[in-house]
Amino acid sequence: EIRYLNTSTGDTVTIGDIKYQLKTPKNPELVPVNHTSESLPQAVAQHLRWIMQKDLLGQDVFLIGPPGPLRRSVAMQYLELTKREVEYVALSRDTTESDLKQRREIRSGTAFYIDQCAVRAATEGRILVLEGLEKAERNVLPVLNNLLENREMQLEDGRFLVSAQRYDALLQEHAKEELDAWKIVRVSEDFRVIALGLPVPRYKGNPLDPPLRSRFQARDVYYLPFKDHLDLLYQAGPRVPAERVSQLLSCATTLCSQESASLGLPDFPVDSLSAAVQVLDLFPMVSTQQLILRLYPYQTMLGTEGRTAVEGVLRRFELLDGTRQASPQAVVCVEQGQGVIPGKAAVTLGIADTTVTIQVPAGQRAPRPANASATFISTPSHARMLAEMMQSHLVKDICLIGPKGCGKSAIAREFAEILGYSTEPIMLYQDMTARDLLQQRYTLPNGDTAWRPAPLVSAAREGKLAVLDGIHRVNLGTLAVLSRLLHERELTLYDGSRLLRWDRYRAVKEELHLTDQQLQDRCVFPVHPAFRIVALAEPPVVGSSSQQWLGPEVLTMFLFHTVGTLARDEEAAIIHGTVSTPHVPGEAMEQLLQLTHNLRQTKDPTAQSLASSLSTRQLLRICRRLSQYPEESVAHAVNKACLSRFLPSLARSSLQKNLSDCLIEERTDPAAEQKEDHTCELQNGILTLGRISAPVYSPEEKTKVPDVLFYDNAQHMMVMEDMLKDFLLGEHLLLVGNQVNKTNHNIRDTTVQTLTLQPSVRDGIIVYEDSPLVRAVKQGHVLVVDEADKAPTNVTCILKTLVESGEMVLADGRRIVSDPLDAVERPGVIAMHPDFRMIVLANRPGFPFLGNNFFGALGDIFSCHAVDNPKPQAEFSMLKRYGPDVPDVVLQKLVAAFGELRTMADQGTISYPYSTREVVNIVKHLQKFPEEGLANVVGNVFDFDSYNKDTREVLVTALHKHGIPIGAKPTSVHLAKELPLPDCKMVGYWTVTQESSTCRNLLCPTESRRIDIKGPVFLRVQGYPLERHEARALNFTEERAHWQIPMNEANIICDVTTANGVIYVASCNPVGLYAMRDGADELRCIELYDVFPRSISAVWQPFITVATLGGPLDGQVVLHEEQVSVRMPANITQHTLQHKLSWFMPQSGYRICREFAHKNWLLFYKADGTWLDVLDVLQGQVHTISLPISLRAVFLVTEDHWLLIESKTDRKFLLTKPTHMGTEEPGVCQLHTVSEEGISTGFGTTEPAVPHEVSSEQLPNENLSAALGQKIVSPNRLVCSPSAYADIVVGFPELLSPSEVYSFKRARSLTEGRGRDLFFGSSHRSGPAKRVNCVTLVQANQVVRALPPTQVPLGDIYPKDVTPPMTAAYLEVTDLNSKNVKYIPVPRTGSMSPYTAWISKLSDTDVVIAPLGSGGVVTVDMGGYVRLWETGLDKLQRSLLEWRNMIGSEDGRPIQITVQRDSGLDANSPKHGKTDPNNAPHIGGNQWAGATGGRDTAGLGGKGGPYRLDAGHKVYQVSQEEKDAVPEHVKRAAREMAEKAFKERLKEIAMSEYDADTYQRISSAVRRQVQSLRIILDSLQAKGKERQWLKNQALGELDDAKIIDGLTGEKAIYKRREELEPELGSPQQKPKRLRLLADISGSMYRFNGVDGRLERSMEAVCMVMEALESYEHKFKYDITGHSGDGFNIELVTCDKVPKNNKHRLKVLKTMHAHSQFCMSGDYTLEATEHAVRELACEEADEHFVIVLSDANLERYGINPERFARVLTAEPQVHAFAIFIGSLGDQAQRLQRTLPAGRSFVAMDTKQIPQILQQIFTSTVLSSA
Repeated sequence: EIRYLNTSTGDTVTIGDIKYQLKTPKNPELVPVNHTSESLPQAVAQHLRWIMQKDLLGQDVFLIGPPGPLRRSVAMQYLELTKREVEYVALSRDTTESDLKQRREIRSGTAFYIDQCAVRAATEGRILVLEGLEKAERNVLPVLNNLLENREMQLEDGRFLVSAQRYDALLQEHAKEELDAWKIVRVSEDFRVIALGLPVPRYKGNPLDPPLRSRFQARDVYYLPFKDHLDLLYQAGPRVPAERVSQLLSCATTLCSQESASLGLPDFPVDSLSAAVQVLDLFPMVSTQQLILRLYPYQTMLGTEGRTAVEGVLRRFELLDGTRQASPQAVVCVEQGQGVIPGKAAVTLGIADTTVTIQVPAGQRAPRPANASATFISTPSHARMLAEMMQSHLVKDICLIGPKGCGKSAIAREFAEILGYSTEPIMLYQDMTARDLLQQRYTLPNGDTAWRPAPLVSAAREGKLAVLDGIHRVNLGTLAVLSRLLHERELTLYDGSRLLRWDRYRAVKEELHLTDQQLQDRCVFPVHPAFRIVALAEPPVVGSSSQQWLGPEVLTMFLFHTVGTLARDEEAAIIHGTVSTPHVPGEAMEQLLQLTHNLRQTKDPTAQSLASSLSTRQLLRICRRLSQYPEESVAHAVNKACLSRFLPSLARSSLQKNLSDCLIEERTDPAAEQKEDHTCELQNGILTLGRISAPVYSPEEKTKVPDVLFYDNAQHMMVMEDMLKDFLLGEHLLLVGNQVNKTNHNIRDTTVQTLTLQPSVRDGIIVYEDSPLVRAVKQGHVLVVDEADKAPTNVTCILKTLVESGEMVLADGRRIVSDPLDAVERPGVIAMHPDFRMIVLANRPGFPFLGNNFFGALGDIFSCHAVDNPKPQAEFSMLKRYGPDVPDVVLQKLVAAFGELRTMADQGTISYPYSTREVVNIVKHLQKFPEEGLANVVGNVFDFDSYNKDTREVLVTALHKHGIPIGAKPTSVHLAKELPLPDCKMVGYWTVTQESSTCRNLLCPTESRRIDIKGPVFLRVQGYPLERHEARALNFTEERAHWQIPMNEANIICDVTTANGVIYVASCNPVGLYAMRDGADELRCIELYDVFPRSISAVWQPFITVATLGGPLDGQVVLHEEQVSVRMPANITQHTLQHKLSWFMPQSGYRICREFAHKNWLLFYKADGTWLDVLDVLQGQVHTISLPISLRAVFLVTEDHWLLIESKTDRKFLLTKPTHMGTEEPGVCQLHTVSEEGISTGFGTTEPAVPHEVSSEQLPNENLSAALGQKIVSPNRLVCSPSAYADIVVGFPELLSPSEVYSFKRARSLTEGRGRDLFFGSSHRSGPAKRVNCVTLVQANQVVRALPPTQVPLGDIYPKDVTPPMTAAYLEVTDLNSKNVKYIPVPRTGSMSPYTAWISKLSDTDVVIAPLGSGGVVTVDMGGYVRLWETGLDKLQRSLLEWRNMIGSEDGRPIQITVQRDSGLDANSPKHGKTDPNNAPHIGGNQWAGATGGRDTAGLGGKGGPYRLDAGHKVYQVSQEEKDAVPEHVKRAAREMAEKAFKERLKEIAMSEYDADTYQRISSAVRRQVQSLRIILDSLQAKGKERQWLKNQALGELDDAKIIDGLTGEKAIYKRREELEPELGSPQQKPKRLRLLADISGSMYRFNGVDGRLERSMEAVCMVMEALESYEHKFKYDITGHSGDGFNIELVTCDKVPKNNKHRLKVLKTMHAHSQFCMSGDYTLEATEHAVRELACEEADEHFVIVLSDANLERYGINPERFARVLTAEPQVHAFAIFIGSLGDQAQRLQRTLPAGRSFVAMDTKQIPQILQQIFTSTVLSSA
């Protein structure tokens, strides 16, 4: 027990057996009052007795114990008992030496030192209470070491503190004046230090310094013992059943035990129990579980494990009654007046069926009924929340926890209004200091320094409701400063003033008989009894070390309420309530809510992060917009809100999947989008963008309206129209993009980083100047914040309060408010102008833009717009404006190349996203200096990457693919060698026999019939991306471009034809048709194996010919097979295929003549047949013409003259027919024989030969004249026969006189067949090939044939020592203008169908050929490789010129620098000058001839001489290339050095060179992915080591906040950036845990030959091993295999990861060998299950399982749902599955059943490494 004794010697206090003599305090107002209660628990008395012992011994004490107010109250109770004055300091990480010792202040221009707490306590004999030693930085407390030990201390102002004993000893020898002169000050013998701290390894903070620790005596102040605490609780809640109280306490004690701490559960806030019991006392019907949730919100702050543990404890003590017991439903009414204590309000809560009235603190304004707000729409859950808050408000401060945008601020506002509080919003941010919270320094007008209370303190004194927004962001050490204010309503400020709790203030006032004024003079102020704090926070991130803010200390400070996301119908009600005028389309809203709630309910972390960007706030914004513009699509709005354009690919696919699940479709049709009007016009002050108009402001400050060079393109116009819509709805905008042209027109103010005020010092006074933000707010400007993602978060958080609530406190104490009425009559309040808007520009979130994720933090407050790089046509039109004179070809190439680079950046292949800005700069350069080549100018952008070998290779291939010849020399023109043609000789005549006696026999009867139609059949058109490569990247050849048709390896190409720039290719195994447009990026394909019957014979080898129709049937084709003919309106360029008609010819073996297919008629004949069938496609009729001869071939020379060749004799006949077949009188066709006569019959007549090709048009006259070498105008035909390069028949077929035949004879005729081939051996084949590859180009005067290499004079083309390249064929181009022939090699195809005999039947060479345009051909080889060639001379010359321009002219002349200057001497009379006999070089001097740079004499570069004279002084020039080239021997040396090093390395790891090659092959395939993964990993490393500002440094940059301290002469006023050490006591960052499951079953080996799946899997494994090398501390990975032998085959274990190539190769070899020899079977499921379960048990930051499998799940009877369950079995393990190649659409079906973003199908095994990389980048790296 404690006794006070009054004796003559003075009062003593006795605790137990210890006595203490009391002294009268000098400053009684500093003695704590009202801390002791009537009944002291025994435990506390024990503590007090111990402290008294130490006090009597003169020792300093350290009270250590768990968080909570108990230790502080023990210390204060002791001080109150012993009547000691207290100096209290709450230490935080911002506390500096000057806060403890002395601080300078300026008074009337002079700096003084003012003693701080430690010095005051020491000199005045007070007790120094230091709270939170673990929070202070380590270099602060040692200041006190000496004071604690010897009671000595050196002060800044030169004084020196010494202990009482030494001072008294000195006094005996010296006078007091002497000691004063020496500035020696006595430390009082009553000075003691009581330190309060937490044990640090268990809690966060800095551990005690050993020297400091040794100076204290420690005492463990643990929670009160169970019994003592029970008594306290019984007092607090006398009406609560005792059993219930003890259950509560038992539960709390269990959750504080060591065992619960080892589970990782934070301590239960035992000290808050009394608050809970008080609530129970008033509301006996409330559920205990709900109260416990308020004290200890375990559902939001713990993971599943923790939750089950806590619920287990609750169940044990029968406290799980949340469902059975009622909770308050709503606030019924609020009133003030009779019977209510002033300053309080009586609140009636409806609960179950009764109502309970309680009296709670209230604000100064009149309370307002609960549902009367115009702006707050109440829903049942909100009403319940407000009622519960009222209960908590009665006893303690409140903290609302909920995700962003769920209405926390709105609830807090409503709560304040109901109770008549005025609120004080305080935005907290990450590096906020304790000073920012409590007091800031400023200067008075006379230059004196003073302290201004922060909003929180003024709220405390005026009794407002302080809303602390974002306590989850603030550092714990800063929050700790508030703990005393929250627990006891007391506060000590920096300037020494104290705030006391209301009742304590009254007690002091009465006890000391002082007035308020006198207490204020002594710096003591009351805290208003109505003052309350509401804190708002986002839920802690479970399991993350950094964001788990809800620790044991914070738990003791508040009662917590969780604001959940709203239920669906409530959300709908809110939307209907707020979006009043015109209503939101109902269907749209349904879909939106459906989607949002789907996303919120999933367990998948990606989906939840998406849900956070669709918060209630964002939904309201979307609906407000839809109600104004109902025609917009929901998908557009959602994509905009989530910025889906910039999401990582996994998240994006997850979003798309969820959208399609909710049936939300994008409604835009690209064609319609182009048609819409996206123009921008200004008429009579109205700006119209697209369909939206707005008045234009007339600003006062014209200079602030930006004047932007903006070329509009449709896409940016659409974004701007979008922005204008939101702008008119009053939204603030956030534009996010890759560094794009983020421009806008109606913007009128720009910003600086210092958002609110810029402090500066003038005449020793601190002056704040308004920043642009403040000016914009006052004057209603638009504020543009650029690069917002680079700003520190605190700056951006300030924006949040401004945008959200329209309130903000400035650094100089002024505040901005949104309601103009609030600003009336209040000084220092600025009302916000209604026109004020903010447009924030930020880069896209995520890698590679380094900045904070602005969108993540504040995205849902703004209306977001993704500004993307313009689409190709938009970009093209924009570039055209920048470079009107730059050729279109160049611009198109640039647009295409950059488009591809951006896609690569999106996929993560390259790290830098090339933006429009760079293309524009290239174009500007080309516009100004047109003769510089494109290839050089692109260097301006890409030279950044020239040192990174991999990136450079990627770039160069991409640029080459689009034909930007970077790295090509002007000399690298490799056109084929030209050989001269033999002379053109006339070789004979063709005579067409006219009317004669035989006439009657040769009339051919015709008959007509309808054709039978089958069909229609609907076919699917598939689109494939077309990887077009420009061929002229490195050198200039005839080849223009090439690409591969996507088809399987067994397929064979059998025909190609072109029409209007569209190329049609037919394949015949299976039958298919491909169509592509030259220059397009997509190709369409139809598979036709359903249409062409297979069953004609067992080995049916179809042979397809394509004919394109014209006129009304433009874009349709006829496919002809020898047996069947099919017409399809294959309008393949669109996605439609209505039907087709087909008819069968009775016998097989038909040939088709398609020369006039564009006129919609075709001719069919049969070898050795005696009739012709003419098919009229439009009329649907067949006309059959019977002939007297059997046919071998037919050539359509004109529409009505046909050249027929008789089969046995090869004689020629000419058939003429009436122009219209279907006329009334049956048409009669006449057959004329064509007799051929040689010139001189002496040699016997030439054998009639069958021509390969006869042109159906005549050569133009100038071409004919050029070919024959004489001016001639006549009908003519070009005939190609085997014996000649070309024959020209002049006068045929129209002229009746004999036609002359001119021929360019070959030395030896072309033979049929291929001859022996390297691959095919001798080909066995009956008869000639079906396809004659010969094309006549009459416009270009050329004949182009494709010949096998055996028929080409290789000796003439290639020099002796060169072996000819492997080719598919040669194109023989016979040019009759230049009279020469050249042979262009067609490169071999990469893959070739195994059906060689079939191929050899099709064609003599491996290519088929068709004309393309007037001067070019297209070839397609059997493997589906399309190549476009230019053969026409004019075309080639034009292209070469363009190409040369793109490379730029390096004319090899060295660059001379000329400076023109006036030498000031006039030129006298010009003269030759003296000639120097030695001819030494002279420069200037006005006398020598042949000098350089002189005056008046003849020479070079001077002025005024009579003529130029070069005396030969400039030495000959070396060509630029020679200079640039590195000498060969140097290159050789470098090569040898590299080889030597490589061999050494191999020797070191004992790897053979063969092994090294093998490994190299696998590793080089994934080199790029490894590279980009490592880049990302490095950036993560860097991000983890993010530097932060360290404040209070002695050197660095001046800290704005410390300007005043600088004025007063402080040292530590600088800040500098350093890497942040992790806080001590914060949990160790655990590595991420990754397991890769590789499929090494037999099927992998078996199908490897088909699609290389085993190789690819090996590459993927190799990639993982290489990428994670040397990141083992961040990623613990292992690799296991699964096959028929089992599901857990170890390949790599965590502790033994392969360190070099040899070890890695060994792993790969193991995979290969295993799959070769293992049993068959599939264990994918078991392996996944095992891995997921095993990883879940391990400790790690995050867990990943990636499964590679070629599982044909259905074959093994595995249900995909089961697999989905396995993948998602453990929520903390992220499992991904990659399926390799599959049959049919099985893969797609699988993907639909598996969770979004978790499964990938690699149809092409090349994608496996890419997919792996995607998984890595978007998940593993996202949270690192």
